[in-house]
Amino acid sequence: MAKKSVEDILEQGIHGVKEINPEERREFLGTLRERVVIALTMKQVQVDVIQTEMIDIIKNNKNAKMYLNGLMNYIHLAKYIKEASKYNMNYTIVNNDEYRSKYGLVVAYDYAIDRENIHLSNKVEIIEKKEDKKKSKGESFFKKLFKR
Repeated sequence: MAKKSVEDILEQGIHGVKEINPEERREFLGTLRERVVIALTMKQVQVDVIQTEMIDIIKNNKNAKMYLNGLMNYIHLAKYIKEASKYNMNYTIVNNDEYRSKYGLVVAYDYAIDRENIHLSNKVEIIEKKEDKKKSKGESFFKKLFKR
């Protein structure tokens, strides 16, 4: 290991430790893209139910860490915190007021895994929309009640 010069030590003291890919780290809530198992957008985190695909990812990646966007309302994060705790997955809430990430949740390891697809499929949202259409096609409660 090379010795640090006085200039390096002073610069580190003034500006902090040098980071690799600081822009990428801000986007993925403090981690690098190559380490990410799954990344959910803020909109996906705000959905009322956790997708089963996400629950499977938490179950199967217990040694990973969950990063939650601290700029989001805690109500939306609580269900993921509960699920992570249930399967003994470590989690942290990341607060970065200087940069707004589009991601609300990131599950990542401490090492590179280079997973190609880091986004959830939207199967659940499509199913819910079809169910809503079926409900709207049926007769209303009052029409059924007062049939002649």
